[in-house]
Amino acid sequence: MARHSLPSRARCRGNKQAAHAESNASSRKRKATPWCWRAICRSSRPKLCAAYPGQIINIHHSFLPSFVGAKPYHQAYQRGVKLIGATCHYVTAELDQGPIIEQDVIRIDHSDSVEDMVRYGKDIEKAVLARGLRYHIEDRVLTHGNKTVVFR
Repeated sequence: MARHSLPSRARCRGNKQAAHAESNASSRKRKATPWCWRAICRSSRPKLCAAYPGQIINIHHSFLPSFVGAKPYHQAYQRGVKLIGATCHYVTAELDQGPIIEQDVIRIDHSDSVEDMVRYGKDIEKAVLARGLRYHIEDRVLTHGNKTVVFR
């Protein structure tokens, strides 16, 4: 799968409409599908989701629906969780609320620091994203409303 960078949040802040147009043009030119989403302008999210429904995939560094948004490992540490994980999901206009494709967790304990949790989390994120992408590319995911059926 080819990797292409799209406008960053910093570039979006300057001219959101131009950043959105550049993202769309880049995708159409390369006939990119699916998209793996790392971070993008909040204002572009609804337009891109409408243009590419079920084609934009995000890896979230937390076991959704817990700890939505930024710094989930810090949130998890503050709550004293015993499991951390990752969630691969389709992107929707609402932040981290799309249909879930794949998830996994690992057990942690009181001796793990935030830095340990981030390190463990990066490993699990890679595995979950790889599986989620594989399921999507192999047409093994059916979306029904805000749920998925994944044929393993």
